Amino acid sequence: MNLARSAGALRTGVYLTPRILGASCKSINLTHGVRLFHANKICRDSYEEEKATLDEIHKLMKPQDFQVADKIRNIGISAHIDSGKTTFTERVLYYTGRIKAIHEVRGRDNVGAKMDHMDLEREKGITIQSAATFCSWDKDNKNYHFNLIDTPGHIDFTIEVERALRVLDGAVLVVCAVSGVQSQTVTVDRQMRRYNIPRITFINKMDRMGANPFRAVDQIHSKLKIPAAVLQVPIGLESDLEGVVDIINRVALYNKGEHGEELVPGPVPENLKDVVEERRQILVETLADVDDEMAELFLEEQEPNVDQIKAAIRRATIARKFSPVLMGSALANTGIQPVLDAVVDYLPNPSQVLNTALDVANNEAKVNLVPSVTKPFLGLAFKLEEGQYGQLTYIRVYQGRLRKGTYITNVKSGKKIKVSRLVRMHSNDMEDVDEVGSGEICATFGIDCASGDTFCDGSVQYSMSSMYVPDAVVSLSVTPNSKDAGNFSKALNRFQKEDPTFRVKFDPESKQTIVSGMGELHLEIYVERMRREYNVECTTGKPQVSYRESVTIPAEFDYTHKKQSGGAGQYGRVIGTLAPAPEGNSNSNSFETAIVGGRIPDKYLAACGKGFDEACEKGPLIGHRVLGVDMLINDGAIHAVDSNELSFKTATMAAFRDSFLKAQPVILEPIMVVTVTSPNEFQGNVIGTLNKLQAMIQDTENGQDEFTMKAECPLSNMFGYATSLRASTQGKGEFTLEFSHYAPTAPNVQRDLIAEFQKRQQQQQQQKK
Repeated sequence: MNLARSAGALRTGVYLTPRILGASCKSINLTHGVRLFHANKICRDSYEEEKATLDEIHKLMKPQDFQVADKIRNIGISAHIDSGKTTFTERVLYYTGRIKAIHEVRGRDNVGAKMDHMDLEREKGITIQSAATFCSWDKDNKNYHFNLIDTPGHIDFTIEVERALRVLDGAVLVVCAVSGVQSQTVTVDRQMRRYNIPRITFINKMDRMGANPFRAVDQIHSKLKIPAAVLQVPIGLESDLEGVVDIINRVALYNKGEHGEELVPGPVPENLKDVVEERRQILVETLADVDDEMAELFLEEQEPNVDQIKAAIRRATIARKFSPVLMGSALANTGIQPVLDAVVDYLPNPSQVLNTALDVANNEAKVNLVPSVTKPFLGLAFKLEEGQYGQLTYIRVYQGRLRKGTYITNVKSGKKIKVSRLVRMHSNDMEDVDEVGSGEICATFGIDCASGDTFCDGSVQYSMSSMYVPDAVVSLSVTPNSKDAGNFSKALNRFQKEDPTFRVKFDPESKQTIVSGMGELHLEIYVERMRREYNVECTTGKPQVSYRESVTIPAEFDYTHKKQSGGAGQYGRVIGTLAPAPEGNSNSNSFETAIVGGRIPDKYLAACGKGFDEACEKGPLIGHRVLGVDMLINDGAIHAVDSNELSFKTATMAAFRDSFLKAQPVILEPIMVVTVTSPNEFQGNVIGTLNKLQAMIQDTENGQDEFTMKAECPLSNMFGYATSLRASTQGKGEFTLEFSHYAPTAPNVQRDLIAEFQKRQQQQQQQKK
């Protein structure tokens, strides 16, 4: 093997596998490449297992199942805020013939982008709800069917990204050519990994000043830890962007016509020939690192042909070991059609993705789903919307087929429901269909269900695993101004059903309705939607932080609950220890028993567990949930007559409270990762505002025109930060917040919170008197 070539591969950020270096995993000692190599190995092992299972599933499929699946692509468009997802989707719909004209995202022409159909989305220029559509794309005289979901970029609407990725087979990750990999790009990457989603990367905004696609690729390597290589080289940059060069086929591609609808090939410009060959070599070397067949060619120093390169990219992308990178500008109508070709060429069809369910009738045994119309129907309701004809339920069909007029069963409730109408969604428009097959996404009306419910045809009882739902971090009190509580209740019930991260509870002490969500913007949008959609004007209280309570040292308890009220009384004694959870389990609570000789019967121990769960819901310090606590009951006593479940539940709750207060309790507050992006001249101002908020600056990245600063800050200090940031950066700065972890509050803050809680308790007691 040519050592100069291998050194070149390492220099360009490509990490070689042991197979190429002729070493075992343990003997590798490359400080530059170890971390990524290990990540690749884990990914490789996990996919190899999936591939073996998929090969077995394919034996159960018929030839027509493969023909149908081969023409379907289920893809999502994901990115950081303002990277151009919706603009990109608008061009995709135009080039595939789904819409007849291109409109602006902000809706200044009174139409707005097709996928942002809510008035709020058009006014604010952001995507709030993920929108589904379908379109067709012709390639090599074959017609391919795309089910496409445009997802929000803002962290407050992260559940929309979660639910979309849960049901998709691939994704297009949009990255800004100027800003590169940003905070939300990293979050989206983490979500894609959670659901094993292969991705194509599209570097957008190549026509903007400061665009640098190769820096963005380096950031994909360093920040996202996934091997990536460009498939294109730009012809010109910034305002001089003319088109792109396809380095695999060595052909230049220019977008002509009023909206770039005509793709015109041409020869590679002379000044780019060396760059094209260099980038082609880097592509081959990167593929050799992640694909065995390409590694063989590389070792034999053979020049791979176009088909071999494309096949290697497809294998490595589907195996989640590699991301092909394309580039262009959605706003300038440049480079979109090659992305659609890449979706067909490199992203998996439904038969190439492993989907599993749990057999409820067989102790929740894992079942591998077969994307065949001959198998029993199985579908997942992944999104709900209130439409003009009632609740609209989006369903991804994983197995079998769904026909209009047939009956389906909700696995959770056991209810049989008739499918009276079946539609394919095109943003807020719909197209009626009679039947939907495996791998498709559709919607139906008149089904009463919750987000995440599984439906089957009744012959099997399979349930799909649910999606990840993060905890709410901000709460608001909401009070309707009018006395018409009917619409207020309707709105809250609907929003709760649609969005699992939006939670509502009634506080009996303050007599207030408390709504909780992912951030200030999240709750602000829902309050605004209540006003617009339900004519309910609301008064909101000051945002409240979702604190948690915990302990720092172990404390023993020996509590006896006695109550005599004439006749049979209550008696229960519990002895044990309350301790902080071990490191690594600090985000959950655990209850254990170690009773010897039946000192407490099992039925009473179950009641003790219920008492523990109830006590954790409302901590003794300030009434917030308890986190990171382990309770062990190892002894106790019963009374032959007076002991019952209630006695032991009460004894456990009282023992919990007493020992909690002895175990040096602390109040935990949510710590957020705040990422601020602003022009360079305001860097001092931004540091000043963050220091005032007691933020700990973790990292600063200076670009040509702007900088990005990452810091950790308590959520309680972040309220109103948007206003102060605008003031200190002349309105040019922007920031994102993402929950990181819980950490103990400062002692003075803890004292103030406890004093405030006690004062509130006293006031409520006086009001009761």
